[in-house]
Amino acid sequence: MTSNLSDRIKVFGPVPSRRLGRSIGINNIPPKICSYACVYCQLGRAIKMSTNRQIFYDPDDLFAEVKMRVENVRNNGEKIDYLTIVPDGEPTLDINLGRLIALLKSLNIPVAVITNTSLIDSPDVRSELYGADWVSLKIDAVSDSSWKKIDRPHQNVRLDKIHRAATIFAKQFAGQLVTETMLIKGVNDSAEDLLKTAKFIDQINPTIAYLAIPTRPPAEKWALAPNEAKINQAYQIFSQHVDKVEYLIGYEGNEFSSRGNVVEDILSITAVHPMREDAILEYLSNVDTDFSAIDEMVRSGWLMVTEYCGKRFYLRNLKK
Repeated sequence: MTSNLSDRIKVFGPVPSRRLGRSIGINNIPPKICSYACVYCQLGRAIKMSTNRQIFYDPDDLFAEVKMRVENVRNNGEKIDYLTIVPDGEPTLDINLGRLIALLKSLNIPVAVITNTSLIDSPDVRSELYGADWVSLKIDAVSDSSWKKIDRPHQNVRLDKIHRAATIFAKQFAGQLVTETMLIKGVNDSAEDLLKTAKFIDQINPTIAYLAIPTRPPAEKWALAPNEAKINQAYQIFSQHVDKVEYLIGYEGNEFSSRGNVVEDILSITAVHPMREDAILEYLSNVDTDFSAIDEMVRSGWLMVTEYCGKRFYLRNLKK
């Protein structure tokens, strides 16, 4: 395996998504360039923090890879619900995001973008996101101290600007808007924090306000899910202010698709979506391959193994 393999894997799936059904993922940011260093990030700690939008990959090349993947999946009789821009970092750092969205729309499959909302105060970013069909805005906390502790933002990011701009975006966005709030034990799960966050999300008026907990190994081992009582409290507080609240706390399932190359499949999926051991075993069974390929990727350092909540997970080593 060479570093060129890492450069090739920018499109993966379909993978099962708790929000979007079966989704083809588009990775438009190199590992792991982000404006946040969230304590719960399933990809580990940020490798490079930035708020500067720039060119990363040619959107036409990305589109060609997506188009080929869509054709292969459809030829296999598989379903595609969304094309989802969900990269190894923050997708709005890509200065070509708007063009990429426009190209993807030509495939007549809904386009989703999952953003941490940090660059939403940029008019250009808002304009580009308006082209998507479905956008998820991350709103983990409204309190500045809780926000900084959980999301660990780049020094250029201002929470007050995010709030003003998110409200503007919500009023003008014609697609489906959702919010996602990750609950971390002892950080943003107090009644006071939850009430502030719920009231702000009410102003945005999303189609659904998702409440999430870490279900994969987080960047910081102390970033744990609250207990059941706290999760229920969060739901009750949010439900008093937001029309529709849903949990995002279950396992997605094991319906991962193959594109014919076991190594590339596993590395592309685990770069953004760590796989439980049972999911890998089911995938290998579907492609009639034994576990030796996984063992070799672990030995060579391309895959990392970790335990979380009594389950073994395999994830891509983004520093490799």
